[in-house]
Amino acid sequence: MKEREAYLALNLIPQVGPVRLRRMLDYFGGPQAVLAAKPTQLAQVKGIDQTLAEHIAAWQDHIDLTGELAKIRDLGLTLLMPEDELYPPLLRQEPTAPFLLYVWGQLQKRDHQAIGVVGSRQATAYGMNAAKKFSFQIAYAGYTVISGLARGIDTAAHESALAAKGRTIAVIGSGIGKLYPPENQALAARIAENGAVISEYPVDRLADKQTFPYRNRIVAGWSHGLLVVEAPGRSGSLITAQQALEMGRTIYAVPGNFDRPTSTGCNRLIQQGAKLVLDGGDILDDLGALFPAENRVSEPAPTAAATASLENLSLDERILFDAIGTEETHVDEIITRSGLTPATVSSSLMRLEMKRLVRQLPGRHYIKLV
Repeated sequence: MKEREAYLALNLIPQVGPVRLRRMLDYFGGPQAVLAAKPTQLAQVKGIDQTLAEHIAAWQDHIDLTGELAKIRDLGLTLLMPEDELYPPLLRQEPTAPFLLYVWGQLQKRDHQAIGVVGSRQATAYGMNAAKKFSFQIAYAGYTVISGLARGIDTAAHESALAAKGRTIAVIGSGIGKLYPPENQALAARIAENGAVISEYPVDRLADKQTFPYRNRIVAGWSHGLLVVEAPGRSGSLITAQQALEMGRTIYAVPGNFDRPTSTGCNRLIQQGAKLVLDGGDILDDLGALFPAENRVSEPAPTAAATASLENLSLDERILFDAIGTEETHVDEIITRSGLTPATVSSSLMRLEMKRLVRQLPGRHYIKLV
């Protein structure tokens, strides 16, 4: 049996998680040796009692390895192990890192340079707008946005990264064959074309209350930094932030109104030392030293860069740029003057911001920089 298939067989045994598997690998030397071990030998490993030892030794009696391989092939998935080049190096260092990841899509080496974006499933308009803006800017700058494909902030993060024609990765709390939430199936397919959907679970594993916290540790471990956009006082996003903090990652938080329950979590994080951010550039500037220079957004010289940017605007960007007056212009006025849809205006304004041609001011006003 090949090593990848041996890892897959062990991954199909529900009671064998990353911690127990790591102990068995340290004891036996490799996954094939674990599967070949006798119950008495397995029971020598810390955390493996006699019942579990017998269950592991009889793995061929209760798991369908051939069937799982067929499902992986039919769905066009690949399996990623820690020793593979594309396995995220920061995640590899964590003691609870998965020994096997199911991948729908294509990972690239640049996906190692990822920033996590998380937040409430019951997001407000404020939170959704913030998630869209930050994620668009991060992806447009060339970094990968990683999130959990959940409703609310996660969905906004993935969609905006795609709108920026950037890379995004969705880490899900179910098997890829039982994707959750089901309404995001089409979004997942788009992500697989411009990044990847990732799971550590067998293809047909259903999501439950236990799988989501485990999913969160992958988001935290993969990322160089974690942005919390909107979160109430008790939420999965704060659990992810705590995991990221324990892993030594930088936590960024978007502030919100002090009397809004959905902002309590972010405001508390800032109070406890998370970095308050108002713009994607705040994150990119802070993490810039961690990333290779060729993958950063260059800081243009004002005149030359502005001229070059103005010459290379798309039709929508040119219409919007011309619709912004010499004074502060509200987004509603920009929509009226341009005749474009609100969605087109929103995405195009973000691109103009990234090109350093306009700046957003408080109250959703914009002003030209050139």
